[in-house]
Amino acid sequence: MSALSAAATRLLLCAAGPALRSDFRILKMVLTRMASGTMKDPKKSKPEKSRPRSEELFERGKKTLVGGVNSPVRAFRAVGGTPLVIDHAKGARLFDVDGREYIDFVCSWGALILGHAHPDIVSAISDQASRGTSFGMTSPLEMELGEKIAGAIPSVEMVRFVNSGTEAAMSAVRLARAFTERDLIIKFEGCYHGHSDGFLSEAGSGLATLGISASPGVPNAFASLTLNSPYNDLEAIENLFRQHPGEIAAVIVEPVAANMGVVPPAPGFLEGLRAITKKEKALLIFDEVITGFRLAYGGAQSVYKIDPDLTVMGKIIGGGLPVAAYGGKRNIMERVAPLGPVYQAGTLSGNPLAMRAGLATLPKLEAPGFYEDVNRKTQRLADGLRTALKDANVQGQVNVAGSLLTIFFTDQPVRNYADAKKSDSACFAAFFQEMLNRGIFIAPSQYEALFVSAAHTDADIDRAIAAARESIASMQGN
Repeated sequence: MSALSAAATRLLLCAAGPALRSDFRILKMVLTRMASGTMKDPKKSKPEKSRPRSEELFERGKKTLVGGVNSPVRAFRAVGGTPLVIDHAKGARLFDVDGREYIDFVCSWGALILGHAHPDIVSAISDQASRGTSFGMTSPLEMELGEKIAGAIPSVEMVRFVNSGTEAAMSAVRLARAFTERDLIIKFEGCYHGHSDGFLSEAGSGLATLGISASPGVPNAFASLTLNSPYNDLEAIENLFRQHPGEIAAVIVEPVAANMGVVPPAPGFLEGLRAITKKEKALLIFDEVITGFRLAYGGAQSVYKIDPDLTVMGKIIGGGLPVAAYGGKRNIMERVAPLGPVYQAGTLSGNPLAMRAGLATLPKLEAPGFYEDVNRKTQRLADGLRTALKDANVQGQVNVAGSLLTIFFTDQPVRNYADAKKSDSACFAAFFQEMLNRGIFIAPSQYEALFVSAAHTDADIDRAIAAARESIASMQGN
Protein backbone atom coordinates (compact mmCIF):
# COMPACT_ATOMS: atom_id res chain seq x y z
CA MET A 1 0.00 0.00 0.00
CA SER A 2 1.38 3.40 -0.94
CA ALA A 3 2.15 5.91 1.79
CA LEU A 4 -0.81 7.99 2.89
CA SER A 5 -0.71 11.75 2.61
CA ALA A 6 -0.78 13.84 5.79
CA ALA A 7 -4.32 14.93 4.93
CA ALA A 8 -5.44 11.35 4.39
CA THR A 9 -3.89 10.33 7.67
CA ARG A 10 -5.80 13.06 9.50
CA LEU A 11 -9.01 11.95 7.81
CA LEU A 12 -8.32 8.34 8.71
CA LEU A 13 -7.76 9.15 12.37
CA CYS A 14 -10.87 11.30 12.40
CA ALA A 15 -12.96 8.54 10.84
CA ALA A 16 -11.51 5.92 13.15
CA GLY A 17 -12.15 7.78 16.40
CA PRO A 18 -10.46 7.04 19.74
CA ALA A 19 -11.74 3.48 20.04
CA LEU A 20 -10.62 2.40 16.56
CA ARG A 21 -7.27 4.09 16.95
CA SER A 22 -6.54 1.72 19.81
CA ASP A 23 -7.42 -1.34 17.72
CA PHE A 24 -4.79 -2.06 15.09
CA ARG A 25 -6.81 -4.71 13.28
CA ILE A 26 -9.70 -2.36 12.64
CA LEU A 27 -7.30 0.44 11.80
CA LYS A 28 -5.71 -1.78 9.17
CA MET A 29 -9.15 -2.44 7.71
CA VAL A 30 -9.79 1.29 7.44
CA LEU A 31 -6.39 1.71 5.77
CA THR A 32 -7.43 -0.86 3.22
CA ARG A 33 -10.67 1.01 2.57
CA MET A 34 -8.70 4.23 2.07
CA ALA A 35 -6.41 2.52 -0.41
CA SER A 36 -9.32 1.00 -2.34
CA GLY A 37 -11.07 4.35 -2.60
CA THR A 38 -14.17 3.45 -0.57
CA MET A 39 -13.23 6.10 2.01
CA LYS A 40 -12.35 9.42 0.46
CA ASP A 41 -9.46 11.74 1.18
CA PRO A 42 -10.98 15.23 1.40
CA LYS A 43 -8.02 16.63 -0.49
CA LYS A 44 -8.97 14.46 -3.47
CA SER A 45 -12.58 15.60 -3.42
CA LYS A 46 -11.53 19.25 -3.09
CA PRO A 47 -7.85 19.74 -3.95
CA GLU A 48 -5.98 22.33 -1.94
CA LYS A 49 -5.22 25.40 -3.97
CA SER A 50 -1.52 25.91 -4.37
CA ARG A 51 0.08 28.52 -2.12
CA PRO A 52 3.65 28.58 -3.46
CA ARG A 53 4.47 32.07 -2.23
CA SER A 54 3.33 31.20 1.31
CA GLU A 55 5.44 28.04 1.25
CA GLU A 56 8.46 29.95 -0.03
CA LEU A 57 8.17 32.65 2.63
CA PHE A 58 7.54 30.17 5.43
CA GLU A 59 10.69 28.24 4.48
CA ARG A 60 12.59 31.51 4.37
CA GLY A 61 11.21 32.49 7.76
CA LYS A 62 12.35 29.25 9.37
CA LYS A 63 15.95 30.29 8.81
CA THR A 64 15.69 33.29 11.16
CA LEU A 65 12.38 33.01 13.06
CA VAL A 66 11.99 30.14 15.51
CA GLY A 67 9.75 27.66 13.74
CA GLY A 68 9.09 30.30 11.10
CA VAL A 69 6.71 32.18 13.40
CA ASN A 70 6.65 34.53 16.38
CA SER A 71 3.89 32.70 18.26
CA PRO A 72 3.71 28.88 18.23
CA VAL A 73 0.07 28.22 17.19
CA ARG A 74 0.66 30.16 13.95
CA ALA A 75 2.91 27.31 12.77
CA PHE A 76 -0.09 24.98 12.15
CA ARG A 77 1.67 22.12 13.97
CA ALA A 78 -1.65 20.83 15.32
CA VAL A 79 -3.49 20.88 12.00
CA GLY A 80 -0.77 20.38 9.40
CA GLY A 81 -0.19 22.11 6.12
CA THR A 82 1.55 25.34 5.22
CA PRO A 83 0.79 28.18 7.65
CA LEU A 84 -0.92 31.27 6.33
CA VAL A 85 1.37 34.14 5.42
CA ILE A 86 -0.78 37.26 5.29
CA ASP A 87 -0.35 40.20 2.94
CA HIS A 88 -3.19 42.43 4.14
CA ALA A 89 -6.63 42.41 5.74
CA LYS A 90 -9.84 44.42 5.57
CA GLY A 91 -13.08 44.09 7.48
CA ALA A 92 -13.77 40.39 8.04
CA ARG A 93 -11.30 39.30 5.34
CA LEU A 94 -7.69 38.13 5.30
CA PHE A 95 -5.68 38.05 2.06
CA ASP A 96 -2.59 35.86 1.91
CA VAL A 97 0.57 36.48 -0.10
CA ASP A 98 -0.77 34.13 -2.81
CA GLY A 99 -3.85 36.28 -3.30
CA ARG A 100 -6.29 33.93 -1.59
CA GLU A 101 -9.13 35.44 0.41
CA TYR A 102 -10.49 34.11 3.71
CA ILE A 103 -13.37 35.01 5.98
CA ASP A 104 -11.50 35.48 9.25
CA PHE A 105 -12.94 34.02 12.45
CA VAL A 106 -9.68 34.50 14.39
CA CYS A 107 -9.68 38.31 14.25
CA SER A 108 -6.13 38.61 15.61
CA TRP A 109 -7.10 36.20 18.42
CA GLY A 110 -10.04 38.34 19.46
CA ALA A 111 -8.46 41.79 19.44
CA LEU A 112 -10.36 43.04 16.40
CA ILE A 113 -14.00 43.21 17.45
CA LEU A 114 -14.58 45.87 14.77
CA GLY A 115 -12.74 43.89 12.09
CA HIS A 116 -9.50 44.63 10.27
CA ALA A 117 -8.40 48.13 9.26
CA HIS A 118 -11.49 49.94 10.47
CA PRO A 119 -11.24 53.38 8.81
CA ASP A 120 -11.68 55.38 12.01
CA ILE A 121 -8.96 53.40 13.78
CA VAL A 122 -6.62 53.67 10.80
CA SER A 123 -7.24 57.42 10.73
CA ALA A 124 -6.55 57.78 14.45
CA ILE A 125 -3.31 55.81 14.23
CA SER A 126 -2.14 57.70 11.15
CA ASP A 127 -2.85 61.04 12.78
CA GLN A 128 -1.06 60.04 15.96
CA ALA A 129 1.94 58.69 14.06
CA SER A 130 2.45 62.16 12.60
CA ARG A 131 2.40 63.60 16.14
CA GLY A 132 4.77 61.04 17.64
CA THR A 133 4.82 57.28 18.17
CA SER A 134 6.35 57.14 21.63
CA PHE A 135 7.08 59.89 24.12
CA GLY A 136 8.62 58.07 27.05
CA MET A 137 6.53 60.37 29.22
CA THR A 138 2.84 60.64 30.15
CA SER A 139 0.32 61.97 27.66
CA PRO A 140 -3.35 62.96 28.08
CA LEU A 141 -4.29 59.96 25.94
CA GLU A 142 -3.36 57.58 28.78
CA MET A 143 -5.67 59.42 31.16
CA GLU A 144 -8.52 59.43 28.66
CA LEU A 145 -8.32 55.69 27.96
CA GLY A 146 -7.88 54.93 31.67
CA GLU A 147 -11.03 56.93 32.40
CA LYS A 148 -12.95 55.08 29.67
CA ILE A 149 -11.97 51.72 31.14
CA ALA A 150 -12.74 52.73 34.72
CA GLY A 151 -16.10 54.07 33.58
CA ALA A 152 -16.95 50.80 31.85
CA ILE A 153 -15.78 48.40 34.58
CA PRO A 154 -16.86 49.45 38.10
CA SER A 155 -14.36 47.14 39.84
CA VAL A 156 -11.49 48.99 38.16
CA GLU A 157 -10.86 52.18 40.13
CA MET A 158 -7.24 52.58 39.01
CA VAL A 159 -5.39 51.11 36.05
CA ARG A 160 -1.82 50.56 34.87
CA PHE A 161 -1.16 50.13 31.14
CA VAL A 162 1.39 47.58 29.95
CA ASN A 163 2.18 45.99 26.57
CA SER A 164 0.91 42.39 26.68
CA GLY A 165 -1.50 40.14 28.51
CA THR A 166 1.45 38.17 29.88
CA GLU A 167 2.90 41.32 31.44
CA ALA A 168 -0.47 42.35 32.87
CA ALA A 169 -1.23 38.97 34.45
CA MET A 170 2.29 38.65 35.84
CA SER A 171 2.07 42.12 37.36
CA ALA A 172 -1.37 41.48 38.85
CA VAL A 173 -0.16 38.32 40.57
CA ARG A 174 2.92 40.11 41.95
CA LEU A 175 0.63 42.80 43.33
CA ALA A 176 -1.71 40.22 44.89
CA ARG A 177 1.20 38.54 46.64
CA ALA A 178 2.46 41.83 47.97
CA PHE A 179 -0.97 42.99 49.12
CA THR A 180 -1.83 39.75 50.96
CA GLU A 181 1.76 38.94 52.05
CA ARG A 182 1.18 35.38 50.84
CA ASP A 183 2.96 33.35 48.17
CA LEU A 184 0.60 30.78 46.64
CA ILE A 185 -1.62 31.34 43.60
CA ILE A 186 -4.46 29.15 42.36
CA LYS A 187 -5.03 28.88 38.62
CA PHE A 188 -7.23 26.54 36.63
CA GLU A 189 -6.18 23.69 34.37
CA GLY A 190 -6.53 24.76 30.74
CA CYS A 191 -6.71 28.47 31.51
CA TYR A 192 -3.96 30.58 29.97
CA HIS A 193 -2.61 33.73 31.59
CA GLY A 194 0.43 34.31 29.44
CA HIS A 195 3.85 32.72 29.44
CA SER A 196 5.38 33.96 32.68
CA ASP A 197 6.96 31.15 34.70
CA GLY A 198 4.21 30.68 37.26
CA PHE A 199 1.51 30.06 34.65
CA LEU A 200 3.09 27.40 32.47
CA SER A 201 1.78 24.22 34.07
CA GLU A 202 -1.43 22.65 32.76
CA ALA A 203 -2.04 25.79 30.73
CA GLY A 204 -4.24 26.13 27.68
CA SER A 205 -3.75 27.97 24.38
CA GLY A 206 -0.49 27.08 22.61
CA LEU A 207 0.70 24.75 25.35
CA ALA A 208 -2.42 22.64 24.98
CA THR A 209 -2.11 22.82 21.20
CA LEU A 210 1.46 21.51 21.27
CA GLY A 211 0.84 19.03 24.10
CA ILE A 212 3.21 20.77 26.54
CA SER A 213 2.02 20.09 30.10
CA ALA A 214 4.78 22.16 31.71
CA SER A 215 7.57 24.20 30.16
CA PRO A 216 11.24 23.38 30.75
CA GLY A 217 13.15 26.27 32.23
CA VAL A 218 10.71 26.87 35.08
CA PRO A 219 12.41 26.01 38.40
CA ASN A 220 10.48 23.50 40.50
CA ALA A 221 10.66 25.83 43.47
CA PHE A 222 8.90 28.52 41.49
CA ALA A 223 6.35 26.20 39.90
CA SER A 224 5.43 24.93 43.36
CA LEU A 225 3.97 28.34 44.17
CA THR A 226 1.16 27.78 41.65
CA LEU A 227 -1.66 25.39 42.52
CA ASN A 228 -3.77 23.97 39.67
CA SER A 229 -7.44 23.14 40.00
CA PRO A 230 -10.07 21.83 37.56
CA TYR A 231 -12.22 24.58 36.07
CA ASN A 232 -15.82 24.67 37.30
CA ASP A 233 -14.96 22.71 40.46
CA LEU A 234 -15.61 24.68 43.66
CA GLU A 235 -14.99 21.69 45.92
CA ALA A 236 -11.42 21.45 44.60
CA ILE A 237 -10.88 25.14 45.45
CA GLU A 238 -12.20 24.66 48.97
CA ASN A 239 -9.86 21.68 49.41
CA LEU A 240 -6.84 23.74 48.33
CA PHE A 241 -7.65 26.45 50.85
CA ARG A 242 -8.03 23.80 53.57
CA GLN A 243 -4.68 22.27 52.61
CA HIS A 244 -2.89 25.65 52.57
CA PRO A 245 -4.49 27.78 55.29
CA GLY A 246 -3.36 31.41 55.23
CA GLU A 247 -0.96 30.81 52.33
CA ILE A 248 -3.00 31.53 49.18
CA ALA A 249 -2.70 35.08 47.87
CA ALA A 250 -5.17 34.91 45.01
CA VAL A 251 -7.27 32.88 42.63
CA ILE A 252 -6.84 33.90 38.99
CA VAL A 253 -9.47 32.77 36.51
CA GLU A 254 -10.75 33.36 33.01
CA PRO A 255 -14.42 34.08 33.83
CA VAL A 256 -15.22 32.36 30.54
CA ALA A 257 -12.42 29.98 29.69
CA ALA A 258 -11.30 30.54 26.10
CA ASN A 259 -7.88 28.88 25.95
CA MET A 260 -9.02 25.27 26.29
CA GLY A 261 -11.64 26.12 23.72
CA VAL A 262 -14.64 28.06 24.97
CA VAL A 263 -15.95 26.74 28.29
CA PRO A 264 -18.53 28.90 30.10
CA PRO A 265 -18.63 28.94 33.90
CA ALA A 266 -21.11 26.56 35.50
CA PRO A 267 -23.99 28.23 37.38
CA GLY A 268 -22.69 29.43 40.73
CA PHE A 269 -19.01 28.83 39.93
CA LEU A 270 -17.88 32.45 39.75
CA GLU A 271 -20.13 33.40 42.66
CA GLY A 272 -18.56 30.60 44.66
CA LEU A 273 -15.04 31.79 43.87
CA ARG A 274 -15.94 35.28 45.06
CA ALA A 275 -17.42 33.94 48.30
CA ILE A 276 -14.49 31.61 49.04
CA THR A 277 -11.81 34.22 48.35
CA LYS A 278 -13.59 36.78 50.53
CA LYS A 279 -13.88 34.29 53.37
CA GLU A 280 -10.22 33.30 53.07
CA LYS A 281 -9.00 36.92 52.67
CA ALA A 282 -7.47 36.10 49.28
CA LEU A 283 -7.87 38.20 46.15
CA LEU A 284 -9.96 37.24 43.14
CA ILE A 285 -8.32 38.14 39.81
CA PHE A 286 -10.38 38.06 36.63
CA ASP A 287 -8.30 37.56 33.50
CA GLU A 288 -10.45 39.40 30.96
CA VAL A 289 -7.83 39.71 28.24
CA ILE A 290 -10.27 37.89 25.94
CA THR A 291 -13.66 38.55 27.54
CA GLY A 292 -13.07 42.21 28.41
CA PHE A 293 -15.17 44.46 26.14
CA ARG A 294 -16.14 41.34 24.16
CA LEU A 295 -18.86 39.65 26.20
CA ALA A 296 -20.18 43.07 27.11
CA TYR A 297 -18.93 46.63 27.44
CA GLY A 298 -18.28 45.95 31.11
CA GLY A 299 -16.69 42.58 30.42
CA ALA A 300 -17.69 39.18 31.76
CA GLN A 301 -17.89 40.58 35.28
CA SER A 302 -20.83 42.75 34.25
CA VAL A 303 -22.57 39.78 32.62
CA TYR A 304 -22.13 37.51 35.63
CA LYS A 305 -22.39 40.34 38.18
CA ILE A 306 -19.14 39.54 40.01
CA ASP A 307 -16.91 42.15 41.65
CA PRO A 308 -13.28 40.94 41.42
CA ASP A 309 -10.42 42.60 43.27
CA LEU A 310 -8.16 42.85 40.21
CA THR A 311 -8.83 42.62 36.48
CA VAL A 312 -6.41 41.83 33.66
CA MET A 313 -7.26 43.30 30.25
CA GLY A 314 -5.84 43.42 26.74
CA LYS A 315 -6.68 42.84 23.07
CA ILE A 316 -9.79 44.98 22.41
CA ILE A 317 -8.67 47.90 24.61
CA GLY A 318 -5.88 48.60 22.11
CA GLY A 319 -7.94 48.35 18.94
CA GLY A 320 -5.48 45.85 17.44
CA LEU A 321 -2.26 47.43 18.69
CA PRO A 322 -0.04 45.88 21.41
CA VAL A 323 -1.51 46.97 24.74
CA ALA A 324 -2.80 45.45 27.95
CA ALA A 325 -3.61 46.65 31.44
CA TYR A 326 -4.32 45.56 34.97
CA GLY A 327 -6.53 47.43 37.36
CA GLY A 328 -8.69 47.12 40.40
CA LYS A 329 -9.57 48.53 43.78
CA ARG A 330 -7.81 51.76 44.66
CA ASN A 331 -6.42 50.48 47.98
CA ILE A 332 -4.77 47.57 46.14
CA MET A 333 -3.51 49.46 43.09
CA GLU A 334 -1.93 52.14 45.28
CA ARG A 335 0.67 49.53 46.27
CA VAL A 336 2.15 49.80 42.74
CA ALA A 337 5.15 52.10 42.19
CA PRO A 338 5.50 55.04 42.36
CA LEU A 339 2.78 55.14 45.07
CA GLY A 340 3.90 51.89 46.64
CA PRO A 341 6.77 49.40 46.71
CA VAL A 342 5.49 46.89 44.10
CA TYR A 343 7.64 47.64 41.09
CA GLN A 344 6.50 47.55 37.47
CA ALA A 345 7.68 49.66 34.55
CA GLY A 346 7.83 49.65 30.76
CA THR A 347 9.42 51.80 28.07
CA LEU A 348 6.41 51.63 25.75
CA SER A 349 3.68 51.36 28.38
CA GLY A 350 0.83 53.71 27.50
CA ASN A 351 2.34 54.47 24.10
CA PRO A 352 0.24 57.02 22.20
CA LEU A 353 -0.44 54.88 19.14
CA ALA A 354 -2.14 52.19 21.22
CA MET A 355 -3.98 54.75 23.32
CA ARG A 356 -5.40 56.44 20.21
CA ALA A 357 -6.47 53.10 18.76
CA GLY A 358 -8.20 52.18 22.01
CA LEU A 359 -9.91 55.56 22.21
CA ALA A 360 -11.15 55.13 18.64
CA THR A 361 -12.49 51.65 19.42
CA LEU A 362 -14.28 51.77 22.77
CA PRO A 363 -16.89 54.45 21.96
CA LYS A 364 -18.14 52.35 19.05
CA LEU A 365 -18.84 49.47 21.43
CA GLU A 366 -21.16 51.70 23.42
CA ALA A 367 -23.52 52.08 20.47
CA PRO A 368 -27.04 50.75 21.24
CA GLY A 369 -27.43 47.18 20.03
CA PHE A 370 -23.73 46.63 19.30
CA TYR A 371 -23.33 43.52 21.46
CA GLU A 372 -26.81 42.22 20.70
CA ASP A 373 -25.97 42.19 16.98
CA VAL A 374 -22.55 40.55 17.21
CA ASN A 375 -23.86 37.98 19.71
CA ARG A 376 -26.85 37.24 17.46
CA LYS A 377 -24.53 36.45 14.55
CA THR A 378 -22.41 34.24 16.80
CA GLN A 379 -25.46 32.32 17.98
CA ARG A 380 -26.54 31.83 14.36
CA LEU A 381 -23.11 30.39 13.56
CA ALA A 382 -23.22 28.12 16.62
CA ASP A 383 -26.72 26.89 15.76
CA GLY A 384 -25.65 26.25 12.17
CA LEU A 385 -22.63 24.23 13.26
CA ARG A 386 -24.75 22.16 15.65
CA THR A 387 -27.27 21.44 12.92
CA ALA A 388 -24.51 20.49 10.48
CA LEU A 389 -23.07 18.01 12.98
CA LYS A 390 -26.48 16.56 13.80
CA ASP A 391 -27.58 16.19 10.17
CA ALA A 392 -24.32 14.39 9.35
CA ASN A 393 -24.60 12.20 12.46
CA VAL A 394 -21.19 13.39 13.62
CA GLN A 395 -20.50 13.59 17.34
CA GLY A 396 -19.66 17.11 18.43
CA GLN A 397 -20.32 19.94 20.84
CA VAL A 398 -20.49 23.67 20.15
CA ASN A 399 -19.81 25.84 23.18
CA VAL A 400 -20.72 29.50 22.86
CA ALA A 401 -20.45 32.59 25.08
CA GLY A 402 -21.24 35.99 23.65
CA SER A 403 -19.22 36.30 20.44
CA LEU A 404 -16.91 33.38 21.30
CA LEU A 405 -17.43 29.78 20.24
CA THR A 406 -15.60 26.48 19.82
CA ILE A 407 -16.55 23.25 18.05
CA PHE A 408 -15.37 20.14 19.90
CA PHE A 409 -15.42 16.75 18.19
CA THR A 410 -16.60 14.72 21.19
CA ASP A 411 -19.86 13.12 22.25
CA GLN A 412 -19.64 14.49 25.80
CA PRO A 413 -20.28 18.02 27.12
CA VAL A 414 -17.10 20.05 27.62
CA ARG A 415 -17.05 21.66 31.07
CA ASN A 416 -13.32 21.68 31.86
CA TYR A 417 -9.86 20.95 30.47
CA ALA A 418 -10.11 17.19 31.02
CA ASP A 419 -13.30 17.16 28.94
CA ALA A 420 -11.70 19.31 26.23
CA LYS A 421 -8.74 16.93 25.93
CA LYS A 422 -11.13 14.08 25.07
CA SER A 423 -11.96 15.83 21.81
CA ASP A 424 -10.81 14.19 18.60
CA SER A 425 -7.95 16.44 17.55
CA ALA A 426 -7.43 14.54 14.29
CA CYS A 427 -11.04 15.18 13.37
CA PHE A 428 -10.60 18.86 14.19
CA ALA A 429 -7.46 19.03 12.01
CA ALA A 430 -9.36 17.56 9.06
CA PHE A 431 -12.22 20.00 9.65
CA PHE A 432 -9.80 22.93 9.82
CA GLN A 433 -8.19 22.04 6.50
CA GLU A 434 -11.56 21.54 4.80
CA MET A 435 -12.77 24.93 6.04
CA LEU A 436 -9.51 26.63 5.00
CA ASN A 437 -9.84 25.15 1.51
CA ARG A 438 -13.28 26.75 1.32
CA GLY A 439 -11.99 30.16 2.32
CA ILE A 440 -12.96 30.06 6.01
CA PHE A 441 -10.17 30.65 8.53
CA ILE A 442 -10.78 29.34 12.03
CA ALA A 443 -8.21 28.98 14.80
CA PRO A 444 -5.64 26.29 13.89
CA SER A 445 -6.10 24.53 17.23
CA GLN A 446 -8.83 22.58 18.99
CA TYR A 447 -8.05 24.59 22.12
CA GLU A 448 -8.77 28.09 20.85
CA ALA A 449 -11.91 30.14 20.21
CA LEU A 450 -13.61 31.38 17.08
CA PHE A 451 -14.32 35.11 17.21
CA VAL A 452 -17.14 36.93 15.48
CA SER A 453 -16.73 40.66 14.83
CA ALA A 454 -18.98 43.55 13.91
CA ALA A 455 -17.47 43.35 10.42
CA HIS A 456 -18.94 39.89 9.79
CA THR A 457 -22.19 40.01 7.87
CA ASP A 458 -25.08 37.58 7.90
CA ALA A 459 -23.91 36.49 4.47
CA ASP A 460 -20.50 35.64 5.99
CA ILE A 461 -22.23 33.53 8.64
CA ASP A 462 -24.30 31.76 5.97
CA ARG A 463 -21.18 31.03 3.96
CA ALA A 464 -19.37 29.67 7.00
CA ILE A 465 -22.29 27.36 7.86
CA ALA A 466 -22.48 26.11 4.27
CA ALA A 467 -18.72 25.51 4.30
CA ALA A 468 -19.03 23.55 7.53
CA ARG A 469 -21.70 21.32 5.99
CA GLU A 470 -19.54 20.69 2.94
CA SER A 471 -16.46 20.11 5.09
CA ILE A 472 -18.14 17.53 7.30
CA ALA A 473 -19.57 15.75 4.25
CA SER A 474 -16.13 15.65 2.63
CA MET A 475 -14.61 14.29 5.87
CA GLN A 476 -17.15 11.47 5.72
CA GLY A 477 -16.31 10.75 2.10
CA ASN A 478 -19.72 11.85 0.77
